[in-house]
Amino acid sequence: MFVSYLFATEGGLFDINATLPLMAIQVVVLTYLLNSLFFKPVGKVVEKREEFVRGNITEAKKKLAEVEKLEAELQTQLLEARSEAAQIVNEAEKDSEKLYKEAIELANSEANTSKENARLEIENQTSSAREQLSQQADALSELIVNRLIHQT
Repeated sequence: MFVSYLFATEGGLFDINATLPLMAIQVVVLTYLLNSLFFKPVGKVVEKREEFVRGNITEAKKKLAEVEKLEAELQTQLLEARSEAAQIVNEAEKDSEKLYKEAIELANSEANTSKENARLEIENQTSSAREQLSQQADALSELIVNRLIHQT
């Protein structure tokens, strides 16, 4: 009964008459029109967009690789600069220490020279004072002797 219902002559689910080929032609024409008017242009736009995205991804990867390379170079330069700065600081510390020692040695040398000059001057003044004292003592003793001789 079900089979007879499907292929009933009129008003059934499947009526086999002239409308079936017409519907098939309409489906083919609609498919062709949709394909040519909608699917191909949309497909081309989608393909262009995919190509654009792929190109941007490729370019972004290249730029990322370049940035990573530049970052590595900058890190290397930074390490070199830090090393050079540390070396310059060490050299400056050594130079300042050397200058400090030289200044101390020069000050000590000048102090020793001044001390020696003062000692020599004191010795000269002492010997000069002794000579004067000796001369005055001789003169005084001569004067005393003369007075004693004249009083007698």
